Amino acid sequence: AALTVTRMKAAAPVFEQHDLFHFEELAAALAETIRDQSCARAGLEMALLDWVGKALQAPLYRMWGLNPARAPLTSFSIGIDSPEVIQAKVEEAADYPILKIKLGMGDDEAVLGAVRRVTDRPLRVDANEGWLNKEEALEKIRWLADQNVEFVEQPLPAAMVEETAWLRERASLPIVADEAVKTAADIPKVAHAYDGINIKLMKSGGLLEALRMIHLARALDLKIMLGCMIESSLAISAAAQLAPYTDWIDLDGNLLLREDPFRGVRIERGKVLYNELPGLGVEGDF
Repeated sequence: AALTVTRMKAAAPVFEQHDLFHFEELAAALAETIRDQSCARAGLEMALLDWVGKALQAPLYRMWGLNPARAPLTSFSIGIDSPEVIQAKVEEAADYPILKIKLGMGDDEAVLGAVRRVTDRPLRVDANEGWLNKEEALEKIRWLADQNVEFVEQPLPAAMVEETAWLRERASLPIVADEAVKTAADIPKVAHAYDGINIKLMKSGGLLEALRMIHLARALDLKIMLGCMIESSLAISAAAQLAPYTDWIDLDGNLLLREDPFRGVRIERGKVLYNELPGLGVEGDF
């Protein structure tokens, strides 16, 4: 966190040297100034685009001509834990129509069994690079195909691109890249191995790079998922500005915080509820 703050402070001259309305140019300069801290770039760009939206008195999604009603339902993530705790977490998440579960860390059958004892709702599976060879991954995906699973995220380590391409040819579920794709430059290298990509602002370095990733992915006929890490409502609301562009979203990181200093978009039964506030639509409690 301290390094991120240091990098953000070092970027102050970039803002002084550019017209803030020329945000594409300014964001490119930020990328040159803060090469090693995508989170810092994302934070500064959020502040910039929030200012632009407020100056123009329009939410960012409206500036981009997007219809918020087209945002897909978000999933709610159930973390790795004992089957008993997982079952309790699933029961607590009864209001969410889609769940995301983590596999690849041990007894996958026990994890899925704990979920299915509570609900038959659709699932999204994140293997977190946990299946270490293509044969195991194929066996797991064939098993999951009968379990009301929508897709499998990062089944193999990111470096195993050709093995993932082999898997994709044989898998009966879509395969989505997470760790394998951070920015737009990564997409052409792995597009043949995946059916979709997971875009996260903290990986990409901000909304503008995420927007480039969306357009490139569409041109390559890839599905698009918009994800997050454990983040405040500021970052979740920023990501939500792009949600109408996507096929799937997983924007629940703020729901895992005990204290959140921001208020922005709300989630009710998986649906993203936007407000009409300009910029990112965020207010703070400071």
